[in-house]
Amino acid sequence: MSKIKGPAIFLAQFLDDKAPFNTLEGITGWAKSLGFVGVQIPAWDGRVIDLERAAASKTYCDELKARCNGLAITELSTHLQGQLVAVHPAYDTLFDGFAAPEVRGNPKARTKWAVKQLKSAIRASRNLGLTVMPTFSGALLWQTMYPWPQRPAGLVDLGFTELAARWKPILDFADVHGVDIDYEIHPGEDLHDGATFEMFLDKVDGHKRANMLYDPSHYILQCLDYLENIDIYHQRIKAFHVKDAEFRPTGRAGVYGGYQDWKNRAGRFRSVGDGQVDFKQVFTKLTQYGYSSWAVLEWECCIKDGAQGAAEGAKFIKSMLIDTPQKAFDDFAGGKSNDEDNKRILGLK
Repeated sequence: MSKIKGPAIFLAQFLDDKAPFNTLEGITGWAKSLGFVGVQIPAWDGRVIDLERAAASKTYCDELKARCNGLAITELSTHLQGQLVAVHPAYDTLFDGFAAPEVRGNPKARTKWAVKQLKSAIRASRNLGLTVMPTFSGALLWQTMYPWPQRPAGLVDLGFTELAARWKPILDFADVHGVDIDYEIHPGEDLHDGATFEMFLDKVDGHKRANMLYDPSHYILQCLDYLENIDIYHQRIKAFHVKDAEFRPTGRAGVYGGYQDWKNRAGRFRSVGDGQVDFKQVFTKLTQYGYSSWAVLEWECCIKDGAQGAAEGAKFIKSMLIDTPQKAFDDFAGGKSNDEDNKRILGLK
């Protein structure tokens, strides 16, 4: 059997106020009909979870699981709450919509609310029997990503020191509850590539609960080697979004996108199988290194409709799962081993 579990689907992009996408029972029934066996639940969406009840009551969490039409809850996503742990003032207005109405326009109250939400999600994850929680890191430095004007000496170090100071208590809380925090390495976040993840890891003293959500689509758009990334960070990869992308630079635009909409950018997200990610190699490397958590479809495509992307995605992920061998392929040619024979083979006797 495959060590990787799936196919699963992230529900955030599919929730809607129209049936069947407006209730947990409805949307999981739809997902099941497509062949999915797990769902990643957005912890901010009241249509599918009451986060505070889930944090306080295992009974409620058991009832929540029973409403999923037999599908497993893979993780609780806290991307929007994690984003609000660290917001530069330049983005206050844009990110205010992620927060509860009562804390909008008040950055300090908003950050406090976000931290409380994350801790509730950690408790809820424990009550659901989950050990992985995907999130975003937030960003204090993103507006200085391109160094013009030149960044003052010490600015980056101070930014990561502050980011770590905000996350360290959350990581410690997660450790008490047996939950890994899995940062999606993502443009717009201060943790947007391997180098920034390492800087953060240094600042939190290599905290064992500071881990990664691997999503190759974000690396395609950065021209980063997404396969070597697995070689380097496989011990920290605890969650996986199956999302495709393509990067086709032109004489007019490249990595930065030219302020174009998604259809007209050189780099754009695609439905799985329609982009440039070599998923056979991605699944091979993750299997090679013993990744044993979920493969979760995240649909984000400006060309193909979500219903088609989801239906194709379930089949695609299932086709990528690798049954690990029960014995070595060359066992038939092997023989019994002992020290004396080994010495003879080496010419030592």
